[in-house]
Amino acid sequence: MACGVESMTLRDPSNPGDMSPRTLDDEKARSCLIPMGITSENVAERFGITRHKQDQFALLSQQRAARAQKMGLFQAEIVPVVTAFKDDQGNEKTITLSQDEGIRVNTTLEGLAKLKPAFKENGSSTAGNSSQVSDGAAAVLLARRSKAVELGLPVMGVLRSFAVVGVPPDVMGIGPAYAIPAALEKAGLTTDDIDVFEINEAFASQAVYCIEKLGIPLTKVNPNGGAIALGHPLGCTGARQVVTLLNELKRRQKRSYGVVSMCIGTGMGAAAVFEFPGK
Repeated sequence: MACGVESMTLRDPSNPGDMSPRTLDDEKARSCLIPMGITSENVAERFGITRHKQDQFALLSQQRAARAQKMGLFQAEIVPVVTAFKDDQGNEKTITLSQDEGIRVNTTLEGLAKLKPAFKENGSSTAGNSSQVSDGAAAVLLARRSKAVELGLPVMGVLRSFAVVGVPPDVMGIGPAYAIPAALEKAGLTTDDIDVFEINEAFASQAVYCIEKLGIPLTKVNPNGGAIALGHPLGCTGARQVVTLLNELKRRQKRSYGVVSMCIGTGMGAAAVFEFPGK
């Protein structure tokens, strides 16, 4: 079982965790402490990703996610969760969560353009073109084919390759642009062979850069929206992307390939290639 969970709403930005003081002794190590929002600004400035281009990408993510949710495409990958909470009056209520709450159906380009920079004065990364703060969990089951057949489990996909690469920490968001080619080479495939790319939208700046750098048609990227619309609970994202990808490939009802990729704080990129064997 590969499981991931994250409660971003409980995160304390002022608390970096249990960090060795020696981290500050080395310049490269110190660069790993650069706030993620600033790394997004660095990518935008260094590679010329404009605010308008970021907002356009964010709008597309919201529109695709809203469409997918309306069509019920996420139902097969979501397990409803029953939970209790107290409202503003202190009354305890029980609710069932059965769909993502962060999708903003009424998002417009004009509305996104009005948002102030979130991380840097005169910057281009905003709350609207960055992944939202959300909580979530996801899980996938990996097994040998013989064991899956023995247990009568459906084969959703085949893991063909996996790669992790290092990139400069101050532009950590470019990780997928280097991890994806590495994973494809291991699988003996090219970008043209891939039907769907699930590239994590930590920030629109880095997602747009990676897509343009690799020359991937937007029609193949995050067809049901990404983290800007769905959220990016850090520990959950990789498994969530895999689940979303495999369900999308299954809907296509033919042998196909997909890639999951994400950037990683401190300067890494990871990517995996999956095959849906078809009916």
